[in-house]
Amino acid sequence: MNISLINNDAVSGIMKIAVEKNDYEAQVETRLRQLRQKAQMAGFRKGMVPLGMIRKLYGREMKAEEVNKCVSENLERYIRENSLRILGAPLPSETEQKPVDIDAQDEFEFCFDIALAPELDIKLTRRDRLNYYIINVDDAMLQRQIDAYCRDFGSYDPAEDIEETDLIKGVLSELDENREPREDGILVMDAVLIPMYLKDESERARFIGAKLNDVIIFNPGKACAGVAAEIASLLKTDSEHAAEIKSDFRFEVQEITRYRAAEVNQELFDKVFGPDAVKSEEEFREKVKLLMDGQLAPNSEHKFQIDMRTLLIKKVKDLAFADDILKRWLRSTDKAATPEKVEEDFPKAIADLKFNLAKDQLLRANGLDVDRNDLMNIARQMVWTQIAQLGIPSVNADMVDRYASEMLTKQDTVENIAAQALQNKLSEWIKTQVKVETKEVSYDEFAKLLA
Repeated sequence: MNISLINNDAVSGIMKIAVEKNDYEAQVETRLRQLRQKAQMAGFRKGMVPLGMIRKLYGREMKAEEVNKCVSENLERYIRENSLRILGAPLPSETEQKPVDIDAQDEFEFCFDIALAPELDIKLTRRDRLNYYIINVDDAMLQRQIDAYCRDFGSYDPAEDIEETDLIKGVLSELDENREPREDGILVMDAVLIPMYLKDESERARFIGAKLNDVIIFNPGKACAGVAAEIASLLKTDSEHAAEIKSDFRFEVQEITRYRAAEVNQELFDKVFGPDAVKSEEEFREKVKLLMDGQLAPNSEHKFQIDMRTLLIKKVKDLAFADDILKRWLRSTDKAATPEKVEEDFPKAIADLKFNLAKDQLLRANGLDVDRNDLMNIARQMVWTQIAQLGIPSVNADMVDRYASEMLTKQDTVENIAAQALQNKLSEWIKTQVKVETKEVSYDEFAKLLA
């Protein structure tokens, strides 16, 4: 086995692998003999099929497999042992590869086009500037969050008369032309509706102000503006039947339930932050604001890393690549991708490549790496974010650690978290190298920065 690398230029080359018969012959022979031991053919006992017959039937296939395996393993070993920084993957050479005849040849030469990562040495100084945007939680934003807590921890209480947003339950029955319950008509014993969702204003008005045990006559078809699906949902029938219903109905009110938002008092404080964690409305507002600051902090870091990426790409804007080889590789990874599509997406692919090369160079040059604690910290943040999205602002720290540890048992998750941890590590290092100006912005202003 002989492997050589011929550089075309600084970013591309041709790898040539010469495979001789003794590189694969023993492996082929071993496999044929193993197959003979298991082979069953008419006229022969198991394991007694002549080796020559086995070789005639399967020799070519096994020869091709062992040659390919030999090439693949030695190619990977050569790249690893020589610390070659390959972009994409080696591709069969379009100019050097000669036809291969697996039957006629015992010795082979395989040629591969390779794209090499360009050398780079990024220097960052205090003359490089980045902004770090902190989202200011203003009074209006804070109040919206408090209002949300009041809604989340509200209650459903019985009411005596109907308001537009109340949920009412009762018996719904179809009427005939004399406004009497229709024989064999629709009867819903547990009907439910909320007046505000009735589209017709006059039909909606029939419910407003009605009291428990009142009987309301209305027309579901009119009330639901003829939308068969809504009529069917109310009358608990199918849409086809609902579309044919023109009758009036009576609704006997048996239950009125009204949603009441929680008041801003000690009971709400305890529900949001736990018993006696907050003692006053002023303290409650301060703690909600602190919680919001924490929830918004990842947004600030996300924006900083976007700008950091832009800076690093700018630093390596003049890097050259083996474009033709990389485009071929991109096409090989997605058989559905047309040359036009690859051409269209190529600038973005190159931008991503520049950033990753710049990031990797800085991580290596400055000895930046991550450990188990870094992974756990990100996993914890992910768990806290999920908990916050569920509207649970406070939870036992041991429970968070258990969930975080469980996340780190999944290989795909670990790889994603490790990539994020490395980027965070680089971000913190870059903050010490360039001039960072902190700017407070409103939530709306921040949203525009991300647009």
